[in-house]
Amino acid sequence: MTRSRNRKPRKKLPPFELERKLLKQFFINPKKRFNSKQLIKKLKLINNKDSIDFALNKLAKQDKLISISEGRYKLNKAYKGNFTDNKEHAQKGAKKIVEGKVDMTRSGAAYIISDDLKDDVFIAAKNLRGALDGDKVKIIANLRNGKHKSSGKVLEIIERGQAKFIGKLYKYPNEAFVEVNHKGTSFQVDVKLHEVEKISQGNAVKLDISSWGRDDTKRLYQGENIIDLGEGTSNDVVMTEILYNNGFAQEFPKVVEDEAKRLSMIIDENALAERRDFRDTLTITIDPETAKDFDDAISYKELENGDFEIGVHIADVTHYMQPGTELDKEAYERATSVYLVDRVAPMLPEMLSNDLCSLNPHEDKFCFSAAFIFNKQLSIKERWFGRTIIHSDRRFTYEEAQERIVAGEGDLFKEIQFLDKVSKSLRVKRFKSGSIAFQSEELRFKLDENGVPIDVYVKESFDAHQLVEDFMLLANKEVALFIDKKSQGKEIPFVYRIHDEPNMEKLADFAAFAKAMGMDMKLDTPKQIAESFNDLAAQAAKNDPLKILEPLAIRTMAKAEYSTNNIGHYGLGFEHYGHFTSPIRRYADVLVHRILAANLDSINRTDKAKLEAKCKHISMQERKAVTAERESIKYKQVEWASSHLNEEFTAYISGMIDRGLFITLQNSLVEGMVGFDQLDDSFELQGKLTAKGRRTGKVFKMGDVLKVKITSADLEKRQIELEYIAE
Repeated sequence: MTRSRNRKPRKKLPPFELERKLLKQFFINPKKRFNSKQLIKKLKLINNKDSIDFALNKLAKQDKLISISEGRYKLNKAYKGNFTDNKEHAQKGAKKIVEGKVDMTRSGAAYIISDDLKDDVFIAAKNLRGALDGDKVKIIANLRNGKHKSSGKVLEIIERGQAKFIGKLYKYPNEAFVEVNHKGTSFQVDVKLHEVEKISQGNAVKLDISSWGRDDTKRLYQGENIIDLGEGTSNDVVMTEILYNNGFAQEFPKVVEDEAKRLSMIIDENALAERRDFRDTLTITIDPETAKDFDDAISYKELENGDFEIGVHIADVTHYMQPGTELDKEAYERATSVYLVDRVAPMLPEMLSNDLCSLNPHEDKFCFSAAFIFNKQLSIKERWFGRTIIHSDRRFTYEEAQERIVAGEGDLFKEIQFLDKVSKSLRVKRFKSGSIAFQSEELRFKLDENGVPIDVYVKESFDAHQLVEDFMLLANKEVALFIDKKSQGKEIPFVYRIHDEPNMEKLADFAAFAKAMGMDMKLDTPKQIAESFNDLAAQAAKNDPLKILEPLAIRTMAKAEYSTNNIGHYGLGFEHYGHFTSPIRRYADVLVHRILAANLDSINRTDKAKLEAKCKHISMQERKAVTAERESIKYKQVEWASSHLNEEFTAYISGMIDRGLFITLQNSLVEGMVGFDQLDDSFELQGKLTAKGRRTGKVFKMGDVLKVKITSADLEKRQIELEYIAE
């Protein structure tokens, strides 16, 4: 018998289609149980078993399927949807009116985050109707499934998310206005001439929006309470503007400061009686040299049977900050500390962050702790969680701890070397479970007394950094797992740190791009994807031009966020993960401490809907903080470049557009542009990787190393222009 020549070869299904097909099979057979091998045979799939198992596990995490023994699954009858929720039966062009919050992008467009929709809705800048970042709006959404993004238009602005801004004053004979730059867009606020007559043209001013006018124009806004901040180009004004226009302030309301000052630093004996005492256990902190608040410590103790106990001790912020207080309300609104190049806008007043809660050496401090007993094979035998009191014996900087790891000398070097050994063991196990090694390069600036950058460099990552990180990851994972196991089949609402798997279409495009640069990415299974990413990270560490692939790879992934709906953390390879270890600077950790405390000796289930609303708020605040931090770094990079005009640097090509080449300086990661109009030939792009001169045939490729010099640095526009130096 001959095979039909017209039959098309079957192809592997992408994840979305695979999940849809599997779910459909369970709906057709609601009483049957299937494992991956049965489904491969029944549905004639050529996807491998790992991919099927991953898809089934994901559907179970989404509560669409129920996992039973020996890798078998059945339909979850409590799941109210059906397989028609998916692409196959979607109503093309279905419209829905919903409410949500605006999450602006740097391009001036936005996404609307709504509780009524699974996915965010894209809104083009022209369809925002004057809405700004953080505003609550009503939209009409054109719903899509699969690879197509849902899009829409703003119908109404329900509530403004921010009413205080900093901008630049412009005065004319008959009018005055303030121009505000805010998250990729700019708008003008009219002010009364007599209120600004003593303020110089071009100065930065702080103001409140008193009237928004119509929401379909940006020129009818009215401002009041105008405060002159002085010359708009001064470092202090620029940094304050970055904070303010992203919704953060450095100063605290007086009522909050007063409440913080009333908190007692005296150890409460009644509270002490309810805590496990670690004061006689060797305890250290390891932090940056410039750190002022120490929110985590690690303890080490050898046990009589040869096992050993390692404790992860976290500042007990919730002992001092009670729910419903002015202090707690302000911390929730901020949700995070914001770290600019030259300052911090803290989540908590200094009285708590640097004094009461900071785990300063040689002081008794209240903590919330996770303690782990390891055997000689470095496996965890027992876990304990609870409130404690500690006494830090020694404060180490990362550099000091690293010296002890490498040189094997100095006080407590044996203990630190052992902690390093355990952390490396934890790391190996994490990567075997699918953790991805990507870490964005962190820039550091050396500033003079006026805040002007005199050097910019990439922060080195030592074993000492990873030692601390590994133990924090362990505590975060184990706390989330403890709550899950405690639930006994009935969910205890919890604040999970979740991270979805990569977008397969973006990943396929990236893989093609990476292959052209010599990196072969295997994408058939989740395990292969993680291994390919880790291989890329290892290669990029040895080959600077390949570093341009790392941020592109990160963009294929979903953003980590907070949610009560646990889908696991793809990047870390953890099925359960939360944030427990930084309550001084993250409100998510405050919530986790409270949930953990309420469930140590009993079971306490908080309102999931209210907790989810808090998760969305702190996720949005986190995104704002990241934007502010990036703006701060970009400004300082341009400021540094302005003092190095006409100097030559080694750099590499990191991007291409029709107008020219994006160039990144080695070591400093300062990025600028070489315009094609500056070159002696007319260049045109050939795909995404090369540009070729029409006359000379000269070719520029992504990753090419070349020499450039800085020709201009525009602080107002945050732009750097470079000149290519031909060999």
